[in-house]
Amino acid sequence: MKRLIYLLATGLLVVLPSLAIAEEAPVSEMSYILNTFSFLVMGILVMWMAAGFGMLESGLVRSKNVATICLKNIALFGIAGVLFYLIGYNLMYNGVDGGYIGSLGLWGADDAAAAAGDFSAGYSAASDWFFQMVFCGAACSVVSGCVAERIKLWPFLAFCVVLTGIIYPVQGSWGWGGGWLSELGFVDFAGSTIVHSVGGWAALTGAIILGARKGKYGKKGQINPIPGSNIPLATLGTFILWMGWYGFNGGSVLALGDAASAIAMGNVIVNTNMSACGGMIAAMIMVQILYKKVDVTMALNGALAGLVSITAGPDTPSLGAAVLIGAVGGVLVVLAVPFFDKLKIDDVVGALSVHLVCGIWGTLAVPFTNSEASFVTQLIGVAATGAFVIVASSIVWLVLKFTVGIRVGEEEEFRGMDVTEIGMEAYPDFQKISSGASSAH
Repeated sequence: MKRLIYLLATGLLVVLPSLAIAEEAPVSEMSYILNTFSFLVMGILVMWMAAGFGMLESGLVRSKNVATICLKNIALFGIAGVLFYLIGYNLMYNGVDGGYIGSLGLWGADDAAAAAGDFSAGYSAASDWFFQMVFCGAACSVVSGCVAERIKLWPFLAFCVVLTGIIYPVQGSWGWGGGWLSELGFVDFAGSTIVHSVGGWAALTGAIILGARKGKYGKKGQINPIPGSNIPLATLGTFILWMGWYGFNGGSVLALGDAASAIAMGNVIVNTNMSACGGMIAAMIMVQILYKKVDVTMALNGALAGLVSITAGPDTPSLGAAVLIGAVGGVLVVLAVPFFDKLKIDDVVGALSVHLVCGIWGTLAVPFTNSEASFVTQLIGVAATGAFVIVASSIVWLVLKFTVGIRVGEEEEFRGMDVTEIGMEAYPDFQKISSGASSAH
């Protein structure tokens, strides 16, 4: 009996430590799996925003330019993927070390440690690359709607190459890649400045250098509205963007492998939603007060304004504060749209008002709910990013303008980009009916 007890005790001494190790390993591996899964799924949601931008812009341009805007939106996403692989990711994240830029070189996944059982990296390299890449595409999408209906296809795509390959990654390295802004304590949780205002600044320089659409502005300060082709399509695009934003902000928690991360992600997603609600309602009320009628496009942009506004700091506000942050964004959009029109800066979809103005507001609002953020540091981040993108974008736009040209001719603009630029109409049957009706009269 004593011998049996001795053997059992000895066996337990041998087996229990191995059981403990076996119990710990799956926890670490499970955390790795959940974090990787979060990056992939949330990245897919952000990629879905590309469809949202495409549908929103398709609804807000005229029918003669819809096919072209669809082409631009899918093309720029492909460009973002290739350029972020060739140069962008390493410029943004590799070897920044408190400086201003990373390193040159192709990105390559290195998961050898995880394959050998060491999960300390936290998530797979490819899932991280994918999640960061779709943000790069989102920044570029902001530009396409602003400069729509008069810019040539290939010069626009050439600008996208530089924006996604150099401009976005370089400034992104300052805040997210361990660069000098992060050393100062700059806070931009998911990219009100690093993504949205960057797209806004690039769009602003492009719109100024490109000029307004023919007939948009008359003499003596007259502003002629140019209605879009499809309000239901623009509304669908807004809903898609709203949905995709849950991945944009929620995925920026950068983890889902423990309870604390899951709680944080839930709070971020709920705050994101409430800010959009606040922005939309405030925009509707504001436009009713100012113009005595509710403009559907203002309501749509109000929701997007709330989403952009909360993106810099969705992790710290209460629900009420999130609503207020979004509401301020909604009011700013209603005021900003006529402001840019008075300056004769033609923004087809309101991208400047939504992404630039509210991107700045959202970044500066972070210290209201986050005690670790400094208003001065936030202002430095906004100003430095704006200055860099303005200078870099202006150089690229001007080089393109004085070499290959960036604007279609007046006749091409009148006929529409679909026919003159790509030779394919989005609504060919509708165009035939319209032409027949015109000739009959």
